[in-house]
Amino acid sequence: MPGPLSGIKVIDLTSVVMGPYATRIFGDMGAEVIKVESPDGDIMRHMGAAQRPTMGPIHVSVNRNKKSLMLDLRQEAARSALLRVVRDADVFVHAMRPDAIERLGLGYDVIREVRPDIVYCGAYGFGKAGPYAQDPAYDDMIQGVCGMASINRHLAGEPRFTPTILGDKVAGLTIAHSVLAALFHRLRTGEGQFLEVPMFETLVSFIMVEHLWERAFDPVNGVAGYPRVMSQLRKPHRTSDGYVCVLPYTDRNWRDFFELAKRPDLAADLRYATATSRSSNYETLYAVLGEIMAQQSTEFWLTHCKPLSIPIAPVNSLEDLFTDPHLRAVGTFFQAEHPDLGAITQVKSPVTFSQTPNEVRTLAPKLGEHSREVLSGAGLSDEEINALVARGATL
Repeated sequence: MPGPLSGIKVIDLTSVVMGPYATRIFGDMGAEVIKVESPDGDIMRHMGAAQRPTMGPIHVSVNRNKKSLMLDLRQEAARSALLRVVRDADVFVHAMRPDAIERLGLGYDVIREVRPDIVYCGAYGFGKAGPYAQDPAYDDMIQGVCGMASINRHLAGEPRFTPTILGDKVAGLTIAHSVLAALFHRLRTGEGQFLEVPMFETLVSFIMVEHLWERAFDPVNGVAGYPRVMSQLRKPHRTSDGYVCVLPYTDRNWRDFFELAKRPDLAADLRYATATSRSSNYETLYAVLGEIMAQQSTEFWLTHCKPLSIPIAPVNSLEDLFTDPHLRAVGTFFQAEHPDLGAITQVKSPVTFSQTPNEVRTLAPKLGEHSREVLSGAGLSDEEINALVARGATL
């Protein structure tokens, strides 16, 4: 059964994680994704303990459902070939700095000459209108400049990066939903457009949902930063034999929790009676919560909180995820047979469509695996393709 983006063709000039994560979403949804790579390939091919050269684990994860077209875009012949591939494309995504894509001769004005209704997405580190526009950007830089590393100072005592590629993946999700919105606009009007998705601005928007806090008002009556989530006491709580995550949230949750803990004094304490009063007393509340949790086992709390609908969960390690009963039941991890790597583990799309399912149709390609297929499909003759191969412009 075809996916919801079946029939959509995406040209992907991205690398690392931000762009490839976005285009993997398109591929999982059924789009034909052409991953355009340099002769060296995406750098993620070369990182990590690979079973085969150029097939690193992040590449294997993030570049499924894609065709690899190797083109040395420094050569005019390769750029001309790419423009022929673009003729019937719906989406063009790149992650180069604004000046670099223009120097390459593949800016929006050039691409829309070939395909006027193209949805063209520039995935940048920083927006074109600002003074940082031409600066290089990776996740570490973005976590620093957007405030995320500084927020972690409240927990670690010094600025720290969040141990996941946060900036890339949040920006990747933003690319995906923005491109889909532009495709919907094109469906209604026939009009393509240029999209700019900058990592810096995306992460600031993401973080400031809650951390705008008292800077939301005019005149300003406080500082930015949501105190509750920055508290050192907001953490998995130690039990008598381990750790557990618990967050009574509603007034009813807290009353039930205090009753379970046999603390009627706390249930009657006006500091903890309402969301408003709790928000002014979170430090003492979290301290009390920690003391209570330490008195019983993890199993006790899981067993007794769940029937009361008090939000609670175990603290899983990354390895625990592979045996988690819920993830097993929904099939989050699955094995697939890669033609070159043998059995590999993949993570399925978290989204379930009733009529147009997400599917893993093909696994991560070798560098240039589909070059001849893609170029031939764009109308290049065998002679033209062989000439490109002879000059090292393609594989």
